[in-house]
Amino acid sequence: MIPHGYFELLPPRNRFAIALNRKDNMHSRFTGFVLVFAFSLASAGWCQSAAPGPEQSSAKGAEVPENPQATTKVPTGVILVKGAWSSASDSVTPVPEGGIVTGGAFRDEYFGITYGLPKDWTEKYHGPPPSDSGRYVLAQLQPAETSGTTAGHILITAQDLFFTPLPTANPLELASYEKDNLQSDYKLDVAPKQIKVASRAFSFYAYSSPVAGLRWYVLGTEIRCHAVEFVLTSRDTKLLDSWVADMSRMQLPAEASASGGQGGGAFPVCIKDYAKAENLIARVDPVLTDHRFSPIPVRIIIDKSGKVKHIHFLSAFPGQDKVIADALQQWKFKPYMQDGQPVEVETGIMFGRAPPALTSSQDAKPSTK
Repeated sequence: MIPHGYFELLPPRNRFAIALNRKDNMHSRFTGFVLVFAFSLASAGWCQSAAPGPEQSSAKGAEVPENPQATTKVPTGVILVKGAWSSASDSVTPVPEGGIVTGGAFRDEYFGITYGLPKDWTEKYHGPPPSDSGRYVLAQLQPAETSGTTAGHILITAQDLFFTPLPTANPLELASYEKDNLQSDYKLDVAPKQIKVASRAFSFYAYSSPVAGLRWYVLGTEIRCHAVEFVLTSRDTKLLDSWVADMSRMQLPAEASASGGQGGGAFPVCIKDYAKAENLIARVDPVLTDHRFSPIPVRIIIDKSGKVKHIHFLSAFPGQDKVIADALQQWKFKPYMQDGQPVEVETGIMFGRAPPALTSSQDAKPSTK
């Protein structure tokens, strides 16, 4: 059973492609699915296409080809329909999904993360594109087949705090929400708390499955208004503890924190809902004529002069991105001042129909709107 409405089959590049649902994940279901996905995908026939996709782009950017299905061989009697996908206005500016595993480490230039993998570990399968609620699978890590062990699994995710429908504003609140919404057949081992990892503040909680004998450690920190989570899974508590200790060598930006991480320094300052009338000098609204009422979350970077310098579509159908980008490039903001100096700003704008907000008592089922 597909967990918690989190993944749905879509046809874009592979024979089957998986895309994140707009609802948030419960690690108890989602991680279990990822484990099955990671270890049984090949036998299910979900093959990776030889054509490069957005998740195979360089760490500097993840600009999606105009037609990601161009090299897909369509089986007889099957019609492929382009789905919503991520894209960017340029291939130079880093985007969250542009992280790569190389040289024994996971590196994501957007988040400023360099995470050394355990010995003989690798990423066998790339994650799906970001959801329309801003949820990312940044990396799915496991021992290489040659290591002869399946000791566990490490999943790295990110939740864009601009677009989450959950009542959470930082990783500590997200951990508390996830703890409160664990399934009844899972046992909370450690309540959410704050710990230090790599000299940075992280949220941490742990839970287990008495039936399966599996344990999960979930560590989160905020970077550029995203809750970045490391989900460690194993049957061996000592092994999990050693992985947490190994994370102390991870490189993170100075602003990473369990309850804040608004950029600055080498990164733009991220400000939620910055695209308000009082900050705008000129605005042109896009006219969407394709009658799709999907959520279209967009992150933009505004330069020091107030011009839009970068546009990142988390999820948009073909054609929607061009119409919106043409409009956004005509927007003009008042320069954002910090300590008397103009600085770059990153903010989010939701076009189309936003997914409904959730509360801890709501079941995260797909919206029928």
